[in-house]
Amino acid sequence: MAAANNTIVGTINFITLLLSVPIIGAGIWLANEPDNSCVKILQWPLIILGISISVVALLGFVGGCWRITWLLIVYLVAMFILILVFACLVVLVYLITNKGSGHPAPGRTYLEHDLHDFSGWLRGKVESPNKWDGIRACLNSTDMCSELNQRYRIAQDFFNARLNSIQYGCCMPPAECGYTYINPTYWLNPNNTAATMDCLQWSNDQMQLCFHCDSCKAGLLANLTKEWRRVDIILFIDLLVLICVYLMGFYCALRKSKTGDTSPRRKKENTSRP
Repeated sequence: MAAANNTIVGTINFITLLLSVPIIGAGIWLANEPDNSCVKILQWPLIILGISISVVALLGFVGGCWRITWLLIVYLVAMFILILVFACLVVLVYLITNKGSGHPAPGRTYLEHDLHDFSGWLRGKVESPNKWDGIRACLNSTDMCSELNQRYRIAQDFFNARLNSIQYGCCMPPAECGYTYINPTYWLNPNNTAATMDCLQWSNDQMQLCFHCDSCKAGLLANLTKEWRRVDIILFIDLLVLICVYLMGFYCALRKSKTGDTSPRRKKENTSRP
């Protein structure tokens, strides 16, 4: 019976260990995305959370297989706290990404985004000049704009292309400004550029473009929320399975505590006493 319980506890903690892999993987995936690597908000909390869950699962495995009661107690308490943190993170990501759906750009087939459409917490990550200068330099160091000139030679191909929100917001002027297309990152000035402040911020300088525009910040946030939504779906499913596995582990721990130590070694010690 004890061997069967140990096998069950070991299996439960092995499954818990496996459940930490999608969390760590999601953090690594975000860290390798150009936008998330420049902002650095969600990836490290996910990686740290995933590693913490894997470490606690190993503690539970050791405590269950070797019947170390205090280690099982540490496992149950620590995993409960991590599940609460995990649940809060899933809910927070959902609330943050539930805004900023965008609106059709005038005369274009894509969506444009306004900065005020996003949550105040998320806007605060890009509105501060000190923070945005570092993010802008990071985005500008990528080839996301320069590659457009190599990929699209004809205007119609460019306007029909499915670009990401950052490219729409940072690599070209807003549609409402009325600029004339020459190539994806070079546009002729219209007679009136006073439609919005972003129209004045646009520059054909390849190191400037619209990286100072609010449309660039909004495009970045739109791309972040899109990627975070995908990650949040995976995290939500992972959380549900983790809760079920934890409850099974909690039940097994209670059974082991009630049955006591029935190992052959303890039985031998008890029978050898006078």
